[in-house]
This record gives sequence, structure tokens and C-alpha cells, in this order.
Amino acid sequence: MRSPLDSPDGDWWSEKVNRRETIWLGISGGWAAVLFGWMAGWTQLGDQNPTGPTERVTPEDYREKVAAYKEEAEETDDGLVPPSEDVFVGAMRYGWDGLPAVLEAGESYKFHIGSYDVQHGFSVRKGDTLSKQMSLQVLPEYEWVVEMEFDDPGTYHVVCNEFCGVGHRTMHGAFTVRE
Repeated sequence: MRSPLDSPDGDWWSEKVNRRETIWLGISGGWAAVLFGWMAGWTQLGDQNPTGPTERVTPEDYREKVAAYKEEAEETDDGLVPPSEDVFVGAMRYGWDGLPAVLEAGESYKFHIGSYDVQHGFSVRKGDTLSKQMSLQVLPEYEWVVEMEFDDPGTYHVVCNEFCGVGHRTMHGAFTVRE
């Protein structure tokens, strides 16, 4: 028995392609184009991935935004109470600037997330619940605004889920949602 990796005998590349194969190649290529267009359209128009707006910002400017937010926020024993619906969180090796925070259950907040140095992951989950987890990517030079609402009171943990260096495992934060 011959190996399928061996070249076939003869001048096979010059043979004419069967008409049925050409038709099937055309149909499958057309269907691939339809699916690709559908996917792109659904992402833009179907509210499939409501990611929120992003804007380019230097890490220094974003750090200033977070500092201004921290100055305006009310500081309590449990964390910062945002002065408005905007919550600013800055990712840096190996911590979260702007956390811990104290939020109200049922209220809608706009989380502004950005990185001061390298790419990080912003993974939010309540307590020990792994099934209800949200994971976002935090990139340097971008401010990403994501609307979030938390109905269940309790402590929500924030961890970095993108390896960012030797201290990655210590990059934890939290916020408390209260009634």
C-alpha cells in the first residue's frame, strides 16, 4: 500500500477539474462568504457583542483620570464609593488602581478600564461562583467603557486572567455590592 503523502503518479496538476467539483467549490465559497458577512453584520447590528466605546489614551493621562476619580470618591472602610455612575479602574503590575469600590445593587455603572503598562485581563466573579464570570481584556493606551449592573449583593472578586509577569498571581481586587 502506498502512503497518501507520496506524490501521485503522472501529470495530475494539469488535468481539467470536473464540472461537478467546480460547482461544489463555487457553492461552498459562496456559502462561506454569506456566513462571513452574516457574522460581521450580526456583530455590528445584532447587538451580539455590546462591548462599549473605547478611546485611545496615554497611560499617563489615564492614570490622571483614575487619580481624579479617587479624589472625588468617598473613601469608606469597604472601599471607594463612586461620586457618579462612572467607576475608574486602572490595571498595573500587580494590582488594580481604583479598587476596592462600593456599589449599589440594581444600579447601572460605567466601568472605565485601562492599563498603565502591559495587557491585563479583567475577570469579575461573585464569591466562589465560577459559572457567572465575566472576562475582559485590558490593553495599554485604550480606555474601555463597559456598562455593568449587579443585582446580587455581596463581594465580587477581580483577578487578572492574562499573564502579566512574575507577580501575576497576586493581582487581585474586589468590590462590594450592597443593598
